[in-house]
Amino acid sequence: MCLEISPLIIYPIIDRLLGGSSADLFIPQRPLTQIEWRLVKRLTDRALTNLSEVWSNILKIQFELTETESNPQLVQIVPPNEVVVVISFEIKMGSRAGTMSLCIPFNVIEPVMSKLSQQNWFTYSRKAANEGQAKAVQKSLSGAPLLVNVLLGYTTIKVSELMSLAPGDVIQLEKPASGEMIVQVEGKNKYAGLIGQYKGKRAVRIKRHVQAGERIV
Repeated sequence: MCLEISPLIIYPIIDRLLGGSSADLFIPQRPLTQIEWRLVKRLTDRALTNLSEVWSNILKIQFELTETESNPQLVQIVPPNEVVVVISFEIKMGSRAGTMSLCIPFNVIEPVMSKLSQQNWFTYSRKAANEGQAKAVQKSLSGAPLLVNVLLGYTTIKVSELMSLAPGDVIQLEKPASGEMIVQVEGKNKYAGLIGQYKGKRAVRIKRHVQAGERIV
């Protein structure tokens, strides 16, 4: 296979890896230096690792880099009339953009064509989403912190009243203290509950789920 990365994006990536901002970067018309090749190899190694992982659902295969070339005219992995599959991606980094293309000759994928059928692909996809992976994702997310707020209620006051507020003033809300309160998770309405105390601290008891735009009065 042949992996091609456009200089329009590879040089900005190199500049960023070396500490630059790539904002006013000039794209040189020259081959990569040895130092630049080492930086690019870090990117291609990660790309090949991900490629091996994707193909693992169909075939156990390990991709590796065998040769590099700065001049695309000198690259010839198959005869000119050979059928190939070309997959192109657009890579964006800030204001910079370029392409990355993967060329796969047909004679490379022909031995595994039967495993690439639509029915088999869906079968592999279903196997990939197994219960173990779901539990692993759930375990990783279970420790993520979330901001929870309890919305006590609404009211309307005049600007003059707002300006004259002082410590000790009481603002009367539209709902009774025994009414349901909205419990928000990361700013989105999730539950309705009742306020109270638990072990000497303010608390809220969850009663039910609420709709995203529901307003409880």
